[in-house]
Amino acid sequence: MSPRPALSTALDAFIEARRSAEAATRVELRLGETEVRALLRIREHPGIRPSELRDHLGVTSAGVTTLVDRLVERGLLRRELDTEDRRVNHIHLEVDLDALPWSQLDRFARDLDDAVDAEPAATTDAFAEALQRITRSVLAPR
Repeated sequence: MSPRPALSTALDAFIEARRSAEAATRVELRLGETEVRALLRIREHPGIRPSELRDHLGVTSAGVTTLVDRLVERGLLRRELDTEDRRVNHIHLEVDLDALPWSQLDRFARDLDDAVDAEPAATTDAFAEALQRITRSVLAPR
C-alpha cells in the first residue's frame, strides 16, 4: 500500500484537531453537539421559529421541542410568543455568545480565520480552489 498523500494526512489532522477542540468546549460547557449547533443558528437567526430550527438541525418536531425546553431550563434560551399568532413562538438567546465562556463555542473557527488571514492571499486562494475541486471530485457520483 502506498503512503497517503501529504494533503490527505494534513486534512485528517485538521479535522481531528477541530473535532477535539470542539468536543473539549462542549464538555466544559456541558452541551451536546446538537445543542451547540442550535445556539449558533439562533445567534445567526434571532427569533427563529422552532420549525426552522428543526429543519436546520434535521431533528423531529418533538426533538426540537425537547432541545429548546432543555436550553430554556438552563437559562440559555427564551421563547417569545408571536404578536400576531399566539400559537407560534420565536426563540432567542439569553446568553451572549460573544462573551466568555460562551465565546468558546466557535473559538476554533475564529482562530482558524485569523490563521488563514495571516497567510498570503494567493496561497489561501489557491488552496481553497484546490480543496473545492477535490471536494467536488470526492462527492461526484461514481
